[in-house]
Amino acid sequence: MILYIHGFNSSPQSLKAQQTADYLSKNFPQISLAAPQIPAYPIDAVNFLEAFYVKNQKLIKGIIGSSLGGYLASYFVEKYSVKSVLINPAVRPYELLSDYLGEQVNPYTKERYHLEPRHMDELMAIDTPCINRQTNYWLLQQQGDEVLDYRQAVAKYAGCRQTVEAGGDHSFQGYDRFLPDIAAFFGLQASIDQ
Repeated sequence: MILYIHGFNSSPQSLKAQQTADYLSKNFPQISLAAPQIPAYPIDAVNFLEAFYVKNQKLIKGIIGSSLGGYLASYFVEKYSVKSVLINPAVRPYELLSDYLGEQVNPYTKERYHLEPRHMDELMAIDTPCINRQTNYWLLQQQGDEVLDYRQAVAKYAGCRQTVEAGGDHSFQGYDRFLPDIAAFFGLQASIDQ
């Protein structure tokens, strides 16, 4: 199983999640993609993901985290030593999302919720300022990210495997071309009957 953690105001219907699911079903049918809808509030998201991870720990080969999902994935790498691919990850979302306080609407799910300063505190509480498991990370970063300053991720994950591309955007253009290498990074083996 691969766990995909989507970003802020996103969903399992995001293009990268769908591309990952399609790739796995065609090339590694024995490996499922778990791409749950993550709760909107940080403490609920962490508790939900922690319960899911602990329940499926023996099955999970790796985590893919996009944007805020990359921030959350780092928490699990440091706590459980799982491998993770971070796609244009948020580094200090408690600063960025301070501009989004107030009512929010998830464009995928239409869920309405209210972000408050305490939610920024919840994000700060799970920060991973020190990266100790460098070999467990692979950063996929595009410099053209219009939402996040790519230099923050490059600096935070210094010493980790990094692929930093000029251009692109926050969605990470051409993500699907990395799927074979992501599978290899997670140590996935093709099934014998292929």
